[in-house]
Amino acid sequence: MKRHLCILLCLLLAACAGNPRLQEARALAEDVPKLAGFNDLSQRYRDTYQREQPYLSPAAAEREEAIDRKRREAYPDFVALYTAATTYLRALGALAGGDSYDFSDQVKQMSEAIKAWPDTGLTDRHVDAYSRLVRVLLRAVTEREQDKAIQAMLRDGDAPLQGTLDAMHTLLRFFNKNHDNEQHIVLGMLEVEIPYADAPRDRLLAALARSHQQEKLKEYRLLGLRHTLAAQNIDAIRERHAALVRSLDPQAANAANRAKAADAGNASAAAPPAIPPAAQGALP
Repeated sequence: MKRHLCILLCLLLAACAGNPRLQEARALAEDVPKLAGFNDLSQRYRDTYQREQPYLSPAAAEREEAIDRKRREAYPDFVALYTAATTYLRALGALAGGDSYDFSDQVKQMSEAIKAWPDTGLTDRHVDAYSRLVRVLLRAVTEREQDKAIQAMLRDGDAPLQGTLDAMHTLLRFFNKNHDNEQHIVLGMLEVEIPYADAPRDRLLAALARSHQQEKLKEYRLLGLRHTLAAQNIDAIRERHAALVRSLDPQAANAANRAKAADAGNASAAAPPAIPPAAQGALP
């Protein structure tokens, strides 16, 4: 009898190990670190004023200081989006691997609602997606049957995850606009001031300024590539999760498609565009 139970257990484990959906869910969770680029760029956006300050006139510094306070107020909500998406993906991977993953602390931290920041492109639609993703995580805490739990997470979590990742993608576009604005301020100041350091006694100062200018050019070029890579990684996660949903049984997949259609309807009804034309002036 014990021998038969051992054989049955081995067969069940082999079936789980050979389940393509479980394998892909684990692989998707392993790629969560690729979303860290969003977190890094959010922090860089928050600290914009610290980098710009040496290059600003007193009047511009006063104006930017007020904008800096808005950036710092919005920053925790940007991090909350990242935390929700990565916690969901890690929980999905842990369930697929049959591991226990205690994400109750993260869910507790996410219990406070975020708010819309229209000037950045973060709208009520994104806030709603975040809230629904947190609710999916709350339900997942109580579900212990592996494949059933994974199907439920995929079915219920796809639309809110897609909305949360869309919010992150939208914010990356806004961060990139902010990056362009910072580049214009810093390099513009250097281009204006360096020609005035042409006296013989200022040769060393001019050389140092030109070297600094080249370093800033390199920094901004590489930063542009980081924005592009971060956006590509988000797109890849979105597509792989959507493919997992398509691998569900037809009934579950149809339910997920209906949820995504409803989410798309909410998106079309949202008034603010992804990046409002006035965003740069309102919250660079």
